[in-house]
Amino acid sequence: MASASMEGPLLDFFRAARSAGLRISPAESIDATRAAQVVGFADRDRLRDTLAIVMAKTVEEKREFGAIFDLFFKRGHFSAGAEPETEAPPGPQPPPGGEAGGGEGEGNGGGGGPLAEMLLAGDQAALAAAVERAGQEAGLSNIALFTQVNLFTRRILERMGLQALERAITAAPEAERTGRLRQGRDRLREQVKEFVEQNLALYARGETEAFRERMLTQTRLSAIDRRDHERMRLLVRAMARRLATQYGRNRKRDRRGVLDVRRTLRRNMGWDGIPFHTIWKQERIQKPKLVVLCDVSGSVAAIAQFLLLFLYSLNEALSDLHAFAFSGNLVDVSEILARNPIETAIPEVMARAGFGSSNYGMALADFEAAHMRLLDSHTTVIVLGDGRGNRTDPRTDILTRMADRSKQIVWLNPEYRTLWGTGDSDMLRYAPHCRVTAVCNTLQHLERVIGELLRDGG
Repeated sequence: MASASMEGPLLDFFRAARSAGLRISPAESIDATRAAQVVGFADRDRLRDTLAIVMAKTVEEKREFGAIFDLFFKRGHFSAGAEPETEAPPGPQPPPGGEAGGGEGEGNGGGGGPLAEMLLAGDQAALAAAVERAGQEAGLSNIALFTQVNLFTRRILERMGLQALERAITAAPEAERTGRLRQGRDRLREQVKEFVEQNLALYARGETEAFRERMLTQTRLSAIDRRDHERMRLLVRAMARRLATQYGRNRKRDRRGVLDVRRTLRRNMGWDGIPFHTIWKQERIQKPKLVVLCDVSGSVAAIAQFLLLFLYSLNEALSDLHAFAFSGNLVDVSEILARNPIETAIPEVMARAGFGSSNYGMALADFEAAHMRLLDSHTTVIVLGDGRGNRTDPRTDILTRMADRSKQIVWLNPEYRTLWGTGDSDMLRYAPHCRVTAVCNTLQHLERVIGELLRDGG
């Protein structure tokens, strides 16, 4: 068993490594602790290599392990900053069981308590130790969000004796001493904030990432910052994989209330036909066939890109998928998306059909002329668009014929319902021909709607 002095830091390090995404089992934690007991903490390179052998299993994990190891064992290091203007004896370290400068001992050295003495002496080692102790008392290891950085910074400074230091700065008659204390206080505040941010990076990376991802799934797709597009692509693919795993095969569903008499009697022959165990008739749920029409005009282009990415990540859950994009004329983009990686396919789609002025009537006419054969009783048609055709003929008659030939039409509109039918919106004219009309302007909306389609077989 490792000594207590080693066990505490190692447990904290294991927490930090798990937060960074390393998969560390309890057995591996025990092995790593025993290995650290053998090599010790004195030689950091040896300790790093030893723990990496036990804890990191892939090249990516070894790289992540190295970054976490360096960040974890860099904690507590304070830069010396400005040199003190005059020689001063090393200040006493704060007592281990309470506040560093809570007012007691203010008479030493002109007031300010032990914190003032450490600042005047420039004792960075003592300050680092005091910050570590105050961080433990403040519960810094429980930090979860980046919004808590200033809160924990203030708590640590208060436990180190900031109030006594402020009183000394206000009341001290010596201008030179007051200036040095003020300079030391400001430098300490920055150092403590950096220390808190290091702990955030260590212990809260996973929680912070999860919080940010939750916020992104609830943010309007048209408002997603460009720097978050790569993260959104990962989220879209993760959601698609989750749905594909859940609904990626033909399934059966009980028709509750419709008794399968033959199977029930056969099952209960051992009880003289008394139906202790009832068996209900089942219906087979097949993989859905989808035809997707995406408005990629300027107003909804961002949402259309994410929808195409989402649907093409669902390939294993779909029996058939045909995708079309339009601003005015309809463009079949199935081949583009099938032969190219999605990262290069979507820009090509947008170059061919995107960012123009919407004309829904023209797009529907193009579909009827060339692609109506794709629709049958198993096909779900998804239309993504705001329904604003710039006062052109909406051609609702074509949508009526599409609804008659297909299983259903689902219209996903990025605008809120209060805007439907206003201005040049034809949404209220299209809605009666659709089985589902839904507001869809976030990734959360998209997952819910597509998940319901897959659950019901399209």
